[in-house]
Amino acid sequence: MAKTTINTAALYSALDAARQERQLSWRALAGEVGVSPSLLSRLGNGLKPDTDGFATIIAWLRLPAEDFFEHEGQHDNAREPDLMAQLAPLLRARKDLSETDVKYLQQVIGATIERARAQG
Repeated sequence: MAKTTINTAALYSALDAARQERQLSWRALAGEVGVSPSLLSRLGNGLKPDTDGFATIIAWLRLPAEDFFEHEGQHDNAREPDLMAQLAPLLRARKDLSETDVKYLQQVIGATIERARAQG
């Protein structure tokens, strides 16, 4: 059976994008997310989060957990990072967008990506 692990670099990047968009320190981000600053520091050093920490971060990012899974034998450069995983934190960080606006934009972007993949 293939081993599945958490891609800490992708998770940390998604958090960093949200942090930069909101102009927060890592400590302030940890408080907003509901995790300890040391957990974010460990992620930055490539260490895996505990299960509860991972679940809390994923819930805050509002992204599917599988967006941050790596499967044994999959190379980092084998595929591009998921575009929605990169865009979602940026959209949610916008103060001028409501939650409804964010969900709508995610649906539109997701549908556009799927259509482009189907044609390509």
